Amino acid sequence: MAKSRARPQSRANAARKGVAKKIVDSASDIRDGILKRKKPSIHIPVRSLSNVRYTPKKGYFELKGNKKTRTLTVNTVKSFAQTLRMVEFSKQLIDTADIATKREAYYVSKNWDVARFKEQPESDTVMDDVEAMYEVNREQLGFIPEEHGGSVAGKLVVIDREQGSGRPLRIDCARFGSGAYTVPSSVEDLGFETHAKFILAIETAGAFQRLVKQDFWRATNCILIAMGGVPTRACRRFIRRLSDACRLPVYVFCDCDPYGFCNIYRTLKVGSGNAGHINKYFCVPKARFLGVTMEDVEEYDLPTHPLLDRDKKRAHDALKNDPFVKHYKAWQAELQKMIRMGVRAEQQAFAKFGLPFVTEEYLPKKLRRPEKFLP
Repeated sequence: MAKSRARPQSRANAARKGVAKKIVDSASDIRDGILKRKKPSIHIPVRSLSNVRYTPKKGYFELKGNKKTRTLTVNTVKSFAQTLRMVEFSKQLIDTADIATKREAYYVSKNWDVARFKEQPESDTVMDDVEAMYEVNREQLGFIPEEHGGSVAGKLVVIDREQGSGRPLRIDCARFGSGAYTVPSSVEDLGFETHAKFILAIETAGAFQRLVKQDFWRATNCILIAMGGVPTRACRRFIRRLSDACRLPVYVFCDCDPYGFCNIYRTLKVGSGNAGHINKYFCVPKARFLGVTMEDVEEYDLPTHPLLDRDKKRAHDALKNDPFVKHYKAWQAELQKMIRMGVRAEQQAFAKFGLPFVTEEYLPKKLRRPEKFLP
């Protein structure tokens, strides 16, 4: 019988109602403070790596508790007003079951008179603050990303709904030919059916296309997901929900460089400091790092590139400040070895042995020893 999960429509609706109540309660507190002639304040968690901790039992970066306070003063009146207008706009989206992209939210602010934003980075920052203030994800506030959510191929049926009619829509990810299913911006209402044995998350679109072209998912009974660099929230949430719902291990195939290790993989597995308030929803604690590793570089004598100054800085910063890296000696040793050897390697380096080498030799050999994967 296929593994599956029912479509959690009622849970999604309940979550939206919960967010609406948080907004109303906070607005009431601000109003009550003003009526008592007190300066209204908003408390927002500090979004940085210094304000998160990592514990393997929970499996993700969580906030330590440090907050910044935004109090209404002569100097903060504009930012305070912008925050409240963004909250108001979110409440409108929730009440009407509508959505807005980050770019649309920026243009909506042009109707806010003196509270309008000059540039989108300003509105993005306020949107992130509002998200952190209520400790919910952006999608629950009605805001959706514009970036690509990732590509999926393999033995998976995604259960969605037709727009308008609401009828169930079964999408077979094994029937896209040379293409792939694109992860939507919101994945909370999706269901899954699969007989697959594992999920292989891949850093680059090129490597993903190579595996699709050579039918790797069929030969190994897996689900391939292209992250396209640092995975978007939708991609991470999709992998997390799929992994949890179908009890599938997640293996990650990235370049061998500090960015692949400390940005792409670490963000997928435990989250980021900037999103400490929502990492528990988006990270994938079950993820393990398959490769490319420094051991692979030596074993296969892979072509390499010199480690650039920015790469060295990223590696040193991770060793000194990243709670995830500081917890695992294996990751410390991997980064120290990379710094010592002064090189980095890409997924495509295996083409030195011929285009089929990754699917016919490297990955099958790796998959026979998952206990050797980096944590």
